[in-house]
Amino acid sequence: MITNAFLTSFFFLQATPPVKQSTTTPTTTPAESQSLFDLITGSSASGQVVIGILSLLSIYAVYIIVERYLTLSRAGQVDQNFMNSIRNSVENGNLQAAKALCQSVDAPMARMVEKGLDRIGKPLDDINKSIENVGNLELLKLEKNLSTLASISGIAPMIGLLGTVVGLIIAFQAMANAEGAITAKTLSDGIYHALTATAFGLFVSIIAMAGYNLLVSKLDQVIFKMENTAMQFMDLLQEPSR
Repeated sequence: MITNAFLTSFFFLQATPPVKQSTTTPTTTPAESQSLFDLITGSSASGQVVIGILSLLSIYAVYIIVERYLTLSRAGQVDQNFMNSIRNSVENGNLQAAKALCQSVDAPMARMVEKGLDRIGKPLDDINKSIENVGNLELLKLEKNLSTLASISGIAPMIGLLGTVVGLIIAFQAMANAEGAITAKTLSDGIYHALTATAFGLFVSIIAMAGYNLLVSKLDQVIFKMENTAMQFMDLLQEPSR
């Protein structure tokens, strides 16, 4: 009896199908990523105008940075033996060779020395003033567009702020014209416009400011070399009288 009951229970358990656990997992929708171009084109019409102006300013700022950096780099590349060669030519009385050497070097220092060579025979004060005048003219050439770059670094955040104000106006206008409950969609366009303009304005300003500081540092190096060259030339002219 016990054996028959055990066998009956065993076959009943074998015949019962196992309960399957649900393996269904909730599906999640991946978040959509947007590129910078999508962020710009997704703004309102007035926002695209602001960003377009900032884009033009950024292109111009990059052009100034690259062009001035190359110019200042060339201006500071003067052979260390340049003044030694000038000294040897002047001491030997060969002023034409010294002038030819200055003309072969495309640098502010060479043009300053050439002007000083043209004034040899005149009082030292006159020679010094002539060199300073040439140096001032060369300095104006080297500083070209630096003030424009500084202006861009200051104007870009203001244009971005203007876009921000316009975006807030759009948002509040949408609130005023909304019928019924105000939803996030009602305010999204204006806020989207405002934040995009602010971010882009700051981005352009950072590029312009960093480039301006870099160029000013390069310019200071060139000015130091110009002053050092002028001092060495004046010392050279005073040596025979010692």
